[in-house]
Amino acid sequence: MGLMNGKKGVILGVANDHSLAWHIAQRLHAEGAQLGFNHLPNEKMERRVRKLAEPIGAALIAPCDVADDASIREFVGRVRETFGTIDFLVHAVAYASREALSCRFHETSREDFKQAMDVSAYSLIGVCREALPVLREGASVVTLTYLGSVRVVPGYNVMGVCKAALESTVRYLAADMGDLKRIRVNAVSAGPCRTLSASGVGGFDKILEHYPTKSPLRRNIDPDEVGKSGLYFCSDLSTGVTGEIHYVDAGYSMIGW
Repeated sequence: MGLMNGKKGVILGVANDHSLAWHIAQRLHAEGAQLGFNHLPNEKMERRVRKLAEPIGAALIAPCDVADDASIREFVGRVRETFGTIDFLVHAVAYASREALSCRFHETSREDFKQAMDVSAYSLIGVCREALPVLREGASVVTLTYLGSVRVVPGYNVMGVCKAALESTVRYLAADMGDLKRIRVNAVSAGPCRTLSASGVGGFDKILEHYPTKSPLRRNIDPDEVGKSGLYFCSDLSTGVTGEIHYVDAGYSMIGW
């Protein structure tokens, strides 16, 4: 018997096999979950996601642009048709333009700020609002964040502000959705991993080199460790946990020297 046998859910934000969302998906699949995935509405991203999702028997692979309410609504309609109700939703979506990540923070343009905040933070609200009718009583919502939300990380710039907003969003959604349907909302704050998103952060190699010198475990994390934490939050092992920011960073976030 798998931990997730009989459980159904969707994962938003898989870009390739390095995505932290994909590591969560693999753990959920291994424990028996039935999965659905989104992809950006273009052929290139659909091919990427299908290449990963079809071999694990994904029940749904459909377009969804989280910056478009109509697209979210259509995707949730497909979720309802496929699953009826779902037990979990993983939100692993973030974006900031290359210019916003490479300039000095004070040079961030209004349009870049709005776009980054819309995709990286507001999208969790939009997705939860539309998905509320298909999320069963006691379901779980999980998103991904990073330490740049509470500390200045060189090169992270506007994304740090977006992650701060995302973490506050987690708490407010946890209060709202817990009251409505006992739905839990949590975030996993992962240490640095080589992903498509991380490739846009200037000086990322230096961050990878720095973490093992300060973290109590004297190493960087393995992406599968994020997968295991995602499994915990999607499963019934975490039924008493909501509104939490859970660090998976080899202890780096607690060090003050």
